[in-house]
Amino acid sequence: MSNQTNSFPSPLSDEIVKNIDQLNLPIIKKHHVRLLAHCLEIFKEIGKGENSLFEEDELLKEWCEKQSQKFNDRNFNQLLYEQMSSAAKKLNLFSKSIKKNFKELDLEDLITLVEQNQEN
Repeated sequence: MSNQTNSFPSPLSDEIVKNIDQLNLPIIKKHHVRLLAHCLEIFKEIGKGENSLFEEDELLKEWCEKQSQKFNDRNFNQLLYEQMSSAAKKLNLFSKSIKKNFKELDLEDLITLVEQNQEN
């Protein structure tokens, strides 16, 4: 397997990745949890000054622009922004529904969110 995927650091700790891998969930749900956890960590980093919800659209656009420059691909920028924006909305709505600060969401919360989405 190529090491290309390791050329960009992950915001997830090895411990979180191991915990997700050990979940008693189907692979697709584990992948969904991993993606949401990855996005959540990025949103926390982008919105360090924010107290609760990540609603800083301009900060997200800037972050996506920087990421797309690494690949020299303008189309990637728009696609990445759309996907990250979708994840932000999903996490914001979920944090509101459980009355929990966005930045305090944890792995158990993400598992709950994924399981709820699969039921709907």
